[in-house]
Amino acid sequence: MRELGLDEAALKTAGAYWTAREIAQQPDSLMRVQAVLMAQVAALEAFLAPVVTRREGRIILAGAGTSAFIGECLAPYLSARLAARVEAIATTDIVSAPTYYLQPDIPTLMVSFGRSGNSPESVAAVDIADNLVSDIRHLVITCNGEGELARRCTADNARFHAILLPPETHDRSFAMTSSFTGMMYAALAAFTGPASMAGRAGAIAAATRAVIESGNDLARDLAGAGFQRLVYLGSHGFQGLAREAALKLLELTDGAIPACFDSPMGFRHGPKTIVTDRTLIAIFLSNDPYTRRYDLDLLEELARDNKMGALLAISAQPLDVPAGVRSLIVPGMAQAADIDLMIPFIAGPQMLAFHQSLALGRTPDNPNPSGTVNRVVQGVRIHQAP
Repeated sequence: MRELGLDEAALKTAGAYWTAREIAQQPDSLMRVQAVLMAQVAALEAFLAPVVTRREGRIILAGAGTSAFIGECLAPYLSARLAARVEAIATTDIVSAPTYYLQPDIPTLMVSFGRSGNSPESVAAVDIADNLVSDIRHLVITCNGEGELARRCTADNARFHAILLPPETHDRSFAMTSSFTGMMYAALAAFTGPASMAGRAGAIAAATRAVIESGNDLARDLAGAGFQRLVYLGSHGFQGLAREAALKLLELTDGAIPACFDSPMGFRHGPKTIVTDRTLIAIFLSNDPYTRRYDLDLLEELARDNKMGALLAISAQPLDVPAGVRSLIVPGMAQAADIDLMIPFIAGPQMLAFHQSLALGRTPDNPNPSGTVNRVVQGVRIHQAP
């Protein structure tokens, strides 16, 4: 086996086997997730209909850390297309201030994302919503059928429905990669309609595979360039993706390289001061013609400023980049909706974080050997909700 340019022996020696495998498996895992959704179309539609078709309904996309960023990627798209109001709210916010985020009299569907389904905040958020919201339903999307969230979804509890992803998506590495993309695709297909996603799934998987194959050398080169800061930028749901990309770098380098995120429009309003000649800036470029104009405006502005160490454009459409700008082009998706670009777009930053971890002498599968952070969060004390 050879993944991300390294053979199995080298990966295991470097403590990088599972991270590399889980990044590389994403195209195949996505197709298996699609099959899982197709097997429960009728039951899923019947479960979702009571809330998603009601204008007075509310859908909360909830999770902690990377699982929360799934909601930030999806909420703008789903909110524009579903009758119900769609919001991304982290379980860490719900648990710490439930009366600010939960509305007792609004019919609510809480979508809980969880790799393990055992994070204390994820479980507590479900319990708190049950106590505070009179009309509440729960869609659990998890990679672990043995987790606490999955256990809540029993056959005799009509308020719960589980989408259990294929076992390989229950990432064994520290950082979430295939679990992130698997759960995000599952939610997109669930609300869009699994049958209508059947054709799109193949294109998304093929594009993701192409990025992994063609972008690995670029990711390794950038990781070896000695950048001290990294910025990811993206509009609408891509800002959530930028947040996830920044977190992957922080996690896999054990915080050695500070990373931040913003929107291209928002970046000018102060955050741009982070730019130095040792800063790498990456921009996710929208396919939407209107939004793309603003993305390209900032790309061109940063190139004119010429203050950063390097500038990377991640795009599904070919572009004439200014001199000195690197590009990662996602093939076959020039006409795709932005929501279909989320998974192929994140593959590049995942690989960059992986190679940056190795370049710094970290072990990607366990980059924080001191144990101050953990694969499943520890040390959370859940207090009695008001």
